[in-house]
Parts: sequence; C-alpha cells; structure tokens
Amino acid sequence: MRRKIVAGNWKMNKNVIDAQQLMIQLLSYKNNHATNCEVWIAPPSLYLMMAKDIFEKDEIGVFSQDMSEHESGAYTGEISADMLESIDATGSLIGHSERRQYHGETDSHCNRKVKLALDKGLIPIYCNGETLEQRKAGQHLEVVKNQTEVALFTLSAEEIKKVVIAYEPVWAIGTGETATPEQAQEIHAHIRSIIAAKYGQEVADEVSILYGGSVKPDNAKEIFSQPDIDGGLIGGAALKLEDFSKIIEAFN
Repeated sequence: MRRKIVAGNWKMNKNVIDAQQLMIQLLSYKNNHATNCEVWIAPPSLYLMMAKDIFEKDEIGVFSQDMSEHESGAYTGEISADMLESIDATGSLIGHSERRQYHGETDSHCNRKVKLALDKGLIPIYCNGETLEQRKAGQHLEVVKNQTEVALFTLSAEEIKKVVIAYEPVWAIGTGETATPEQAQEIHAHIRSIIAAKYGQEVADEVSILYGGSVKPDNAKEIFSQPDIDGGLIGGAALKLEDFSKIIEAFN
C-alpha cells in the first residue's frame, strides 16, 4: 500500500504567534479525529524547531520548504540536510516551482538535494510540473519525463521508493485554476510509468505521487479518488484549519 499524504506548504506566511496557534489547532484536530492519511506541514524555516516541539510525538510530519545542495560551508541563508537531521525534521520540499522560478533551481540541483536528503534519512518531496506554455504546446508529458529522469534516475530502486513526488502544474499554483482530475491522473500515471520503465512496476507502485495545483475542500475528494493520485501538496488552503481539515477528510 502506498502511503496517502496531505502536506501543507505554508510558503512565506504567518508570524510566529499565528504559526504557533495554527500548529496547536492542527495538533488538537489530529488528536481528536481519525485520519486515513499522513499529515505533514512545511512551515517557514524559522518555525521548524517550534513545530518539532509542538508535535513532540511526531503526530504530524515537519518539513523544510527547501534545503541546500551543499553539505556545509559559506552559503549564507541556506539550510543543510545535516541541520534538518539534527532537529529530527521529517524531510524537505525540493524543486518547488517557486524555487525554480525565482531562484533558478534546476533538476540537476534537485538531484543533488534529493541524494543529500536521503543520505541523512530525510524524506524528499520532489516537485515537478509544466508551465502553461509547455502544456499549450503539447510538451507537458515530455517536460515531466525529463524532469523526473534528471532529478531522480541516479537513485537506486531502494532510494527512489523513499522519495515522494509532487506533480504541480505551474499554471494551476495560486491561480485558482486547477487541472481536471483526468488531467492530473494522466500526468500521475505517466510519472509512474516512467519510473516503472526504469525500476520495474513493483517499485513504481510503491512511490507516492501527490497533486499540487490549487487543491481545495470542494475538489479534494474527486482529485484524490484518481488511482495514481496519493494525496496533495496544499498551498493556500493549508493556512486555515477549517480548509485543511476538510482536505484531510477527503480520504475518509
């Protein structure tokens, strides 16, 4: 059975008081409701230690929004895999479209980050997806194939099973636009087939693939019902417990 996951990416939102309040609310919700999926959050890095203190029994996974491709050194503002391991973080997002767009991240960078994360026992959530221009040009399948191969195909079969992939069509992030469940399923099945061609179907069937394009309470159940969609990487809707909890409950 593949793990089912609802992960909230808080991006650059919440001051420390509001972040603490939401974490406490989320913990209370998790302790008082049976959930059929794992619940993870990626708060701003300033709040990772606070999250680990609040979720002291690992009820909720704690992820960084990014990590360095370097082990250590003169890289001002960066967070290393070793630092994340030292606070017992669950893992890190890697290659989010906003990191690609604003910070020039490439899949070669992602490859190095994924390997460092795995070496430290962290779960990498590797993000990929096409732009609107690439989809309109009919290039979306090839784009996602190339991204996946460059970022992940230096891994062993055992390593790739530990990676979580988040497909996020760039044109549907924060825009209110959402791929139809059928469009999302097409790409998720495509990604799984690419992995199967390299590593075999048994390995591919163990890799969790999340959808990350404007998932909301009113569309989550239909999206998550697709056979190759194993959960969601949630943006704006992760900032309110009312919305985030309804998305979690889409697995009930």
